[in-house]
Amino acid sequence: MRAALAEHGKLSIDVDGLGVDDSLFDAGLTSHATVNVMLSIEDAYDVEFPVKFLKRSTFETIGRMREALEEMLAG
Repeated sequence: MRAALAEHGKLSIDVDGLGVDDSLFDAGLTSHATVNVMLSIEDAYDVEFPVKFLKRSTFETIGRMREALEEMLAG
């Protein structure tokens, strides 16, 4: 997750300095970068984000993205 953010998020701060509940949008994540982060996560974990997760709130924090990924992996 952090690797996808570091590579594709184009954040204004180092991703390792972010807490799981820090706003990624406040750290500089844009809607365009969000799509690239999502695609990277899909490739890395062999999942596809369902429509219910295709909203800004899913990508607001590392914690929320992790929760979505865990739910997708659980099936």
